[in-house]
Amino acid sequence: MSSARQELLRLLATKSFRLGEFKLSSGGTSDYYVDCRATTLDARGSQLTGQVFLEEIRQRGWRPQAIGGLTMGADPLVVAVAVTSGEIHGFLVRKAEKQHGTGQRIEGFREKGARVVIVDDVCTTGASTIQAIETVREFGFEIVGVMCLVEREEAKGRPNVEKAAAPTPFVSIFTATDVRREHVKLKEEAPPPIFAVAADCELCGRPAVTNMPRNRCEVHKHDEE
Repeated sequence: MSSARQELLRLLATKSFRLGEFKLSSGGTSDYYVDCRATTLDARGSQLTGQVFLEEIRQRGWRPQAIGGLTMGADPLVVAVAVTSGEIHGFLVRKAEKQHGTGQRIEGFREKGARVVIVDDVCTTGASTIQAIETVREFGFEIVGVMCLVEREEAKGRPNVEKAAAPTPFVSIFTATDVRREHVKLKEEAPPPIFAVAADCELCGRPAVTNMPRNRCEVHKHDEE
């Protein structure tokens, strides 16, 4: 795994992954949630996203003229790759045609017949990715690759996308298992918090929250005598 890919995985595990009980856009529930935008809209996260996606695109020899996907999950991915490459253009697919102006469904790069890559942040059922695929093909783009940042490996997402994209390949940068594993690993490696037990702050008498190096309350925990 490249250093950029490993760093991006670490950011996803720390900034985007949460354990708990969550309702998904698909209508189902899950014991975890991945909010990729917390990473892809982070300054360093955006840099890494552009590098990793571009690295994958070049390794596969796709040579696209543009990259795009359904707003808004794809938005930061598209910008990151376009800026990092300096040569791959970006486009965004609206969920519905706008009711004013030109009324177009695709914004940005619009050269019919162009080679393009479709991207999405998270793939669960694959519905948003499939919507982008269908819209782009109807417009007249040639899809050479389909990519997502995190594949949840459930709800038949992969077979759904592969069927819609065929014969174009579908690639996931990470799986939810990858991100969960990294999240748990980082939690286990983190040093345990130090709390004072039944002690008072030596400066003000409030309940202490740390006893290293001295008993201090929340207000004074960084203060020295």
